Parts: sequence; C-alpha cells; structure tokens
Amino acid sequence: MPFPPAESVPGGTGFARLSRRVRSLIVAGVLFVVLFALIFSLPVPYVVLSPGPTYNTLGADDGGRSIIKISGTTVRRTTGNLNLTTVGVNTDSVTPYQAFVGWLKGDEVVVPRASVYPPGQSQQQTDKQNTQDFVTSQDSAVTAASCELGYAKAFGVVSVLADGASAGKLRTGDALVSLDGGDASSAGKLRALLAKTKAGDTVTVTVRRNGATKEVPVTLSAAPKGQQGGRLGVSISDGCLAPFTVDLGLANQIGGPSAGLMFALGIIDKVGPRDLTKGRFIAGTGTIDPDGTVGPIGGIQLKMIAARAKGATVFLAPEDNCDDVRGNVPDGLRVVKVSTLHDAVSDLEKIEQGQAVPSC
Repeated sequence: MPFPPAESVPGGTGFARLSRRVRSLIVAGVLFVVLFALIFSLPVPYVVLSPGPTYNTLGADDGGRSIIKISGTTVRRTTGNLNLTTVGVNTDSVTPYQAFVGWLKGDEVVVPRASVYPPGQSQQQTDKQNTQDFVTSQDSAVTAASCELGYAKAFGVVSVLADGASAGKLRTGDALVSLDGGDASSAGKLRALLAKTKAGDTVTVTVRRNGATKEVPVTLSAAPKGQQGGRLGVSISDGCLAPFTVDLGLANQIGGPSAGLMFALGIIDKVGPRDLTKGRFIAGTGTIDPDGTVGPIGGIQLKMIAARAKGATVFLAPEDNCDDVRGNVPDGLRVVKVSTLHDAVSDLEKIEQGQAVPSC
C-alpha cells in the first residue's frame, strides 16, 4: 500500500509536516538571508572620505609643539587662526553597507580605492609618497613666503636636516657659491659636483651669508639609495632666501601637498609687518609653488565642512577648485578664491578693511 504524503503522516511534526512549496520558500529565504549577510559583510574596493582634523598653523600640534617654529629673527605675537584643513580616509575594509551609508551622508564621500591608493602601489608606498609631498610643500611654502616678504632670489639652502651632514654648519638662507672650488650656483651644477664625491669625504662649501662670503667644511653623508656621491643634508631652492630658520611640523601626522598655502601664510603672519587675521578664524587649503602660485587640491567640500565645524568664518580656496566649491559652501562660511600667495595676503587685508574680494 502506498504511503501518504509526508505532511499527512500521522504524528508527523515540524519541517516534515510542511508542504513542499512552503519548505522550498523557507530554504530560499534562509539562503537569501545568508547571501545578503555575506554580501553586506564582504569588503568592496571603495574608501570613505570624511572631514579630517584642522590645525592652526599659528599654534601648536596635539603634542604641544609649535607647528611653525622660527629662529634667527624676531617673531611677532599672533592672534586668530590660520588653519590648514585635511580629509580623513577610512583605510579599513569598507563593506557595501558602509558604502551605502556613506553615499547617503552629506559629510562623507565614497570613492574607488584606486583613486586614493593607485593600483600596483601599496598603502605604505602611497603614505610614504604623501609624506614626501608634504615635506616638499613645506619647502615651497618657506620659499614662497620669503619672496612675499621681499627677500632676494638666490640659489641656496631652504632648510637643514637636523641629523644631516650640514647640521650646525650650513644655515637656512645660505646662498651656495662653490663646492671645493667648483661652481655650485645651480641645482644641476651642485649635483654634478656631489656625484664625484662619496660618503665620508670632507668638502669645502663656500656660501654668501649676511652679505659676506664664508667657507664651511662639511663631511658628507651617504646619498639616498639609487643616487651617486655624498650628501650635504640640506633642502635647496632657486628662489628667495630668508636669513632665518623655519621648522615646520605635522610631517608625521598628515601628508600630501595641500597645506602649502596655509603654511606660507603662517610664516608671513609670524614674521611679517602685518597681522593677517586680526583675531579672526581663517582656514583654507591649496598647494603652493616656490613662486607663490596656488594650485588645486582634492576633497575641498569636506575641508570646508571641517573648517566651519571648527569655527572658521573665512575659507581660502584655490581658484581652480571653484567648480567644486559652488553649491557646497556651509552656512556661515565665506569662501575667497585665490590664485597666488600674494592674492591671499592682499585679500585678507581687504577683508579687514571692508573691501570687496573675489569669491567662487
């Protein structure tokens, strides 16, 4: 005698008593939940950007160290804020759920991971490059600020590495003349002379310092990997040289070149003849070239949010970022577009005088 269907077996209970259709729906539902959970927990190739920390270039970092330390000249007492701004990057694995939430938020941006960490380059390599870009932007800021302050152009020392071969010997503002009698008045000529040396050699560096010629013996250190010859341990520039030393901080805390403009303004405010802030909270962003040209940066919408949240009322934005600025300015923030360091200094003075300044 044939057996009755499972659902009609006397005494049958639970799953066995359900119809085939219902069982199929339950199994499908369970599989869907499991698949849904897997999809929303697996990482996706995106990163979430958000407003990052802001730092007052006229003040101190989180450890209490001056962000701009100047020696060799009188430093003026400053007021107000000249804050550089940053973008925070979530470097952890981003799930679809986190990406979805980020897309919905007004203060976060979800972008492909490759746009932050180029393919074929590790996160460590990218971070190292960002640190180098940051250091280079600091040197450019010192040179640009020196030109804006009216110092003469010359090829020479912008900064001296604290643990480098020239520490305590060469100085910021030294104009390079010769190395062991060979012409060292340009970057190309200096590199050619150093290529003929090796670590441990003691060379005589002739410089112009405070209007006088001085010969300085320097024992060279090893050149970076892949380069020939010895190393002086200085940053050099064919720009304006100020007769004082500028030590800029934050290199171990942030990266990239976008702080250049605000560093340059901070230097000018500390040693220049005028108070650029007049007690106001000013923030901004922008790369800077040694000649004072201000260049565009990424993430400016998030930087404006960070600035306003900290209390900024004026924000300096590169002219080439104006398309990104329009329609995204937080309430209470006045955005001023600048294309050069001189523009930025002039516009801050005009704001204080109640005059019109260009905006995005």
